[in-house]
Amino acid sequence: MEFKKLKYHFAELRMYKRLKDFFLNKPWLFLLVYVIAALVATLQEYAGGTKQFEGSDGIYTHYNNYLIFKQSFYHLLAGSNLYIHYPQEHYDLYKYSPTFALVFGLLAWLPDGAGLLLWNVLNAIALFFGVKMLNLKTSEKNIVFLLTAVELFTSLQNSQSNALIAGLIVLAMALMERERFFWACLCIALTVYIKLFGVFAFALCLLYRSRWKMIGYSALSILLLAILPLLVVSVDQLKECYFNWWSLLQSDYVPNYLSLVGVVKAWTGISLKQNWILVAGLIAFLIPLSKIRFYQDAKFRLMMLAMILLWMVVFNHKVESPTFIIALVGVGIWYTASSLDQRLKNSLALFAFIFTSLSTTDVFPNFIQENLFEPWSIKAIPCIAIYFVSFYELVFKPNRLVNQ
Repeated sequence: MEFKKLKYHFAELRMYKRLKDFFLNKPWLFLLVYVIAALVATLQEYAGGTKQFEGSDGIYTHYNNYLIFKQSFYHLLAGSNLYIHYPQEHYDLYKYSPTFALVFGLLAWLPDGAGLLLWNVLNAIALFFGVKMLNLKTSEKNIVFLLTAVELFTSLQNSQSNALIAGLIVLAMALMERERFFWACLCIALTVYIKLFGVFAFALCLLYRSRWKMIGYSALSILLLAILPLLVVSVDQLKECYFNWWSLLQSDYVPNYLSLVGVVKAWTGISLKQNWILVAGLIAFLIPLSKIRFYQDAKFRLMMLAMILLWMVVFNHKVESPTFIIALVGVGIWYTASSLDQRLKNSLALFAFIFTSLSTTDVFPNFIQENLFEPWSIKAIPCIAIYFVSFYELVFKPNRLVNQ
């Protein structure tokens, strides 16, 4: 009887190993998963009918964000103000750069269904190839894919740009590792013209010996992208666009409940000023960069990448649920680079997967989400915790990263 139990146990282990090898040694399987996720998300949005947003009297589509991006191109061509409400076309404001509005013209001319699908696929494959090109083992890359799959779908369901931003930043580091510095800097510059917080990814340039060359490439990329809309507007119109954009960003400064300010208020009742949090965040961002002698180590650079991706979400006062794909990519990369005990790493990664990725899905009933997760900002907690763990490792235990 004991022999049969032992034999059965070994059979289970063999089956587990086969399943593990199947999922963790086949990266192209995840490309298929990502593309299918983009297709399903597109079908849900496009065939989802109409909806009414809170505080609005209008009826809008489920792919409202895509329409915001699309219509910004036509507003740019017409010389209209990009940063005012157009309630007849879509809900909410356009909050990105004139450059992004121009580039989105590559999709804007297509029928909505086709353009939406290509936009979601672009986000998915940008993230896939960014991670695919990192200097990681195949099994490590697939761990990142597994950890981010659900959060990617959440972002795609909202036709958001966050997966594209994460993919471009990760791709930038992969290109830096291959000494393709201009293209790396261009990737980061593109994220800045989608969402301004991408500018913090330029800190990756400091980790390489060719940092001065990359600083030049970065400045050139920023300048070229800034003036790109001159292809369709005059100099005065472009100046007005940037003035209107800056004015909007200045007025859009109320923290969301998933921001660090929102988390502190939910758990302590204390209302901190966002400026204080931002200053503290900037100081925290700079401290790991003081470890210059560790820049030459690949694990240290990967951990810096993870920390930056997490920082961009943790200290972002306008963070929303779809933004967390950026943080989850950071969690995945942290997992591969961290020198912590394996059981602790597994626990933290599982903590993030359950309470960040799954907390807004149908896995948890609405009454739990509405009465527990949302009031206590649960989705943000794992990413905040892992950010501070990565900060601790970079600042206090960098030797352990190097000596792995």
